[in-house]
Amino acid sequence: MTIKKQDVSAVILAGGKGSRLGGQDKGLVLYQGKPLIEPILARIKPQVETILINANRNITTYRAYGYPVINDSMLNYQGPLAGFSAAMQAIKSNYMVTLPCDGPLIPDDLVERLIASLQHQPYRIAVAHDGERLQSVYALVPVALKDNLNQFLAKGERKVGLWYRQHPYIATDFSDIPEAFSNINTEEQRLSME
Repeated sequence: MTIKKQDVSAVILAGGKGSRLGGQDKGLVLYQGKPLIEPILARIKPQVETILINANRNITTYRAYGYPVINDSMLNYQGPLAGFSAAMQAIKSNYMVTLPCDGPLIPDDLVERLIASLQHQPYRIAVAHDGERLQSVYALVPVALKDNLNQFLAKGERKVGLWYRQHPYIATDFSDIPEAFSNINTEEQRLSME
């Protein structure tokens, strides 16, 4: 099956607690004078037809960017997979590309490379690999897996990698640009990336 750009919606995961940043909403933490979500929106916009933001607070602020904002249906910040699940309920496209709200350097060809690694392959999910490790929240996932994901979550499971391992997935090579997956989890990281 051939996957086209029109088949992919982007989901920016901004629904976390930001506990390592003193509870701040990471997508709104300032980076180079702007909220972190802004450079991410700018970089992903040319790569997809549709963008959604997964957020659990500051909803009005996120809505002001002009994209649909979806909340986790699970309470108490259950992690990235809760965001995946909420997005899958809302998305009309066949695939979603997921990315965190704290990684402002995403590759300009993120979606293109993830799509290319799935084309004509038996794999169902493509996950970015920076040459050292899997970057599990940068992934291309078929929305058709939503029921499977909800069953996984209903069992109390929360680990992204564990869910991937239940499906044929491919690690997409981004070892030429590992810095693209630098993210801001602490104030020190924010300052060093600035």
